Amino acid sequence: MKVILLERVEGTGVLGDVVTVKDGFARNFLLPRHKALRANAANLKSFEVQRAEIEVRNVANRESAVAVGETLDGTQYVMIRQAGESGQLYGSVAGRDVADAIKAEGGKVDRSMIVLDKPIKTLGVHEVKVRLHAEVTVTVTLNIARSADEAERQARGENVVAAQFEEDRAAEAEAASDMAAGGAGSFEGDHYES
Repeated sequence: MKVILLERVEGTGVLGDVVTVKDGFARNFLLPRHKALRANAANLKSFEVQRAEIEVRNVANRESAVAVGETLDGTQYVMIRQAGESGQLYGSVAGRDVADAIKAEGGKVDRSMIVLDKPIKTLGVHEVKVRLHAEVTVTVTLNIARSADEAERQARGENVVAAQFEEDRAAEAEAASDMAAGGAGSFEGDHYES
């Protein structure tokens, strides 16, 4: 399907381009979100008449996104989640969860602005991109931990999962040395006579 782009669309083109895209992409994404118009004679005339107005509106939207981006860029959000001993989350953190965390701190984002290739499924500090406008992308940091104390340790750069394994290994080694020192399983005077 041929469409006229009303704003920059990554991987497709910029404002005013007449491009051919797959029908589903046009019907399900570009047209409903007012990012494009069908490329026919009437829409081409209409676009040329309104082009200056559309460009001004696009610049205003970009400036608004830049202003919001300056407040969001580099911010850190702590998310407390349940996880197993290996650091694997029970569930995952998706775009909706990230958007909710940002909104709770006063940010103005929509879940469609969150760029996650796949859901986050492990504890730790993760960087997430937020696309505020087709030309404005910022990065926020998520600190996903099991408790506030663990989140503080992760913020300092400590790998809490590895630290937990080291503590467990040290405890097991100490228990093994205690067993060996105590003569595990043998008692004095415990001899059988036949």
